[in-house]
Amino acid sequence: MNFPRASCIYSSGGFGVMLCDNCKKNEATINFTQVANDKKIEYHLCESCAAKLGFKNPLKAVPFPLGDFLSSMVDKDIKEKTGSLVQINCPRCGLTFAEFSKTGKFGCGKCYRAFKTQLDDLLRKIHGSNRHEGKLPRGSSESMEPLRKERELQEKLRDAIKNEEFEKAAELRDQLRFLMENK
Repeated sequence: MNFPRASCIYSSGGFGVMLCDNCKKNEATINFTQVANDKKIEYHLCESCAAKLGFKNPLKAVPFPLGDFLSSMVDKDIKEKTGSLVQINCPRCGLTFAEFSKTGKFGCGKCYRAFKTQLDDLLRKIHGSNRHEGKLPRGSSESMEPLRKERELQEKLRDAIKNEEFEKAAELRDQLRFLMENK
């Protein structure tokens, strides 16, 4: 299968719609990358052409409703905090947070910033934190312990202030100062 490079049509908003490499009519929604002999070949196909050419979407076989999962967690959390679902839109693409929570997909790069508060809450709920901390090489954990402790105290301090636990916040602030002075 040798397809010419994908065509891209730009709308007045500046966003490109990639056309199918095969039919050149429909929007390409399936991107397939093939690496052979150290050469990378990309195919951009519409669903119809992908099906005709035998490309299968492995994710369609997995019945994991990510959108339903996100929607249930987010909707419940927002309703608890505000009493109703607030309509938040991305300023660039117009995607609403409700649409994101149903599909689990962002419309553009600005969505991350537009939905930051809701995403922070969602990540805390799912992972226990909104910050990813990777693993360290063996032997380096001792040198990273003060940094880990500092981050942990900062997170607890933010939570204490957010929950208006000011005595606890003062204790955490003092612990943080002590840690910083004794680095």
